[in-house]
Amino acid sequence: MRKLRYAFTLFATSFATLSAALTLLAASSAYAENTVMVGGQNMLPSKDIVDNAVNSADHTTLVAAVKAAGLVETLKGKGPFTVFAPTNAAFAKLPAGTVETLVKPESKATLTKILTYHVVPGRYDFAKLESAIKKGNGKAELPTASGGMLSFAQNGPHNIYVTDDGGHVANISTYDVYQSNGVINVIDTVLLPK
Repeated sequence: MRKLRYAFTLFATSFATLSAALTLLAASSAYAENTVMVGGQNMLPSKDIVDNAVNSADHTTLVAAVKAAGLVETLKGKGPFTVFAPTNAAFAKLPAGTVETLVKPESKATLTKILTYHVVPGRYDFAKLESAIKKGNGKAELPTASGGMLSFAQNGPHNIYVTDDGGHVANISTYDVYQSNGVINVIDTVLLPK
């Protein structure tokens, strides 16, 4: 009986050590990939935009909208894409019932236009946006995948904000979330095309 108890204790200790080692390995792997934490999860540069976004607790509305618009395969594509990703709180700022209306099948064209308005072809991290703003004497304009334009300006040393065609302003709250097919910059307001 004593030998059995000893063997069980040894097994439990070994299992706990192995579990701790695997946790440490996962953490060091995430660190090695220069991850950024978004919505409580590490965003891994080895994964694509969609595979990372589905793990963010702050982007469940965006992910549902991307699925409703049929854009999953597009955003899993080669890219590179820069996605200005509104949080759930950003969608909550829209008038009541807007999101529910947009995800209906009959609103797919409108939803697609809004979502692709948040996508800029290319990889625009903070440094590239800042460079474009400096070259444009304090303002940069970039074409979106929907055909509209987004304007960028800087307010402070590490604060870039985005203005849509209607004059609505979104602050970028998290920059440089690198993906295998682009980069995500998290924003606090939904951008709306004309």
